[in-house]
Amino acid sequence: MMKPTVAIVGRPNVGKSTLFNSLVGDRVAIVDDTPGVTRDRLYRDAEWNGKEFALVDTGGLEPRNREFMMTKIKEQAEVAMNEADIILFVVDGRGGSHPLDGEIAEVLRRKQKPVILVVNKIDNYDAQKDSIHDFWELGFDNIVAVSSAHKINLGDLLDLTVKNMQISESPDEEADALKLAIVGRPNTGKSSLVNKLSGEERTIVSDVAGTTRDAVDTRIIFEGKKYVIIDTAGIRRKSRIEESLEYYSVLRAVKTIRRADITILMLDGKEGLADQDKKIAAIAAEERKPIIVVVNKWDLVEKETNTMKYMKDYIYGEMPFLSYAPVEFISAKTGQRATRLLGIADRIYAEYTKRISTGVLNNVLKDALLMNSPPTRKGRVVKINYATQVSTAPPHFVLFCNYPDIVHFSYVRYLENKFREAFGFEGTPIMITFEKKGTDN
Repeated sequence: MMKPTVAIVGRPNVGKSTLFNSLVGDRVAIVDDTPGVTRDRLYRDAEWNGKEFALVDTGGLEPRNREFMMTKIKEQAEVAMNEADIILFVVDGRGGSHPLDGEIAEVLRRKQKPVILVVNKIDNYDAQKDSIHDFWELGFDNIVAVSSAHKINLGDLLDLTVKNMQISESPDEEADALKLAIVGRPNTGKSSLVNKLSGEERTIVSDVAGTTRDAVDTRIIFEGKKYVIIDTAGIRRKSRIEESLEYYSVLRAVKTIRRADITILMLDGKEGLADQDKKIAAIAAEERKPIIVVVNKWDLVEKETNTMKYMKDYIYGEMPFLSYAPVEFISAKTGQRATRLLGIADRIYAEYTKRISTGVLNNVLKDALLMNSPPTRKGRVVKINYATQVSTAPPHFVLFCNYPDIVHFSYVRYLENKFREAFGFEGTPIMITFEKKGTDN
């Protein structure tokens, strides 16, 4: 079944992200006292009494604010409200009713959807009950007083939320969807690629570095196949991270890579490869995730003969640990070659989950050993008996030998290259480990 969507909305600094975090049980939204911190819609799954739903956090609404970013935040929250089955309208119980609350209430009434007014920051009901009554003037029947920070009365809020749900009988959209994480430095065009692939302005696109601070899930169907594209915040150098919210963006990008099936590393074709690009790529490699290196803004690069080849050689030379990753050249702005990435992701995921039979694997191993025997060390001769694949995603091979502790990494790399020559494994890391087996003769 398709999960109902519950959107959290309200003016800035009423505790929406704190409520979001408390309901999903993880610090997945940014919590900060600076207005405008939560910029894009943030989705996470939640569950209460056996009922599953998608919870959406949004940026603070200021309907009359015409400043660029606040206008964009309003647009994003509008989309979230339009998608939602239920809306949690959060207000500040400590500060009392605010004129902006009345303006947002007018917007919500036009949506004609179930609205639960959440009076937040009520740490002591008896002492604060008079301030709660002030919010009846907003005209909503369902009012719940909570303290998101101290997790007070969240059970009543969830009970009321579930009670108002209209469960759809549609299948879960993400059950069989391929999850793609788009990562990279700020301003490489990640959000533009998401918008091009999804066909709608799902994330904020501007030339202000660091615009996308949260990971945003975009669900699309292309040629009958389902995908979830996760647009992450641009990862900055830690030495440049002064605000705590930027720090949490870096941590979230790491978590996003872990959550995804495929990592798409976006590079700026005009600027070339930076040290930070290498660090981001290393994160994906360390997490043993399949990766596609995407050089964006290729339409703006002056071309000569073999420009693509020179760029590929340069990338592989600077990041030899990604020699297995395909390099693609696109323009997210024009859409040139953008949709090809989905087909490449399908192909790479098939490699990531591929299993090699033990017989075929050992035939390749035998040939590799004949061509290049394991080196000796201090008079000890390594004898590799056989190999087996113990798991997929990533492909993991265990080789049994008499001296697993003295096999040099250069020989492991040699075997990896031979396995790739025989079996492909494009775009995916593979693991080769050694275990004790046989005699020491």
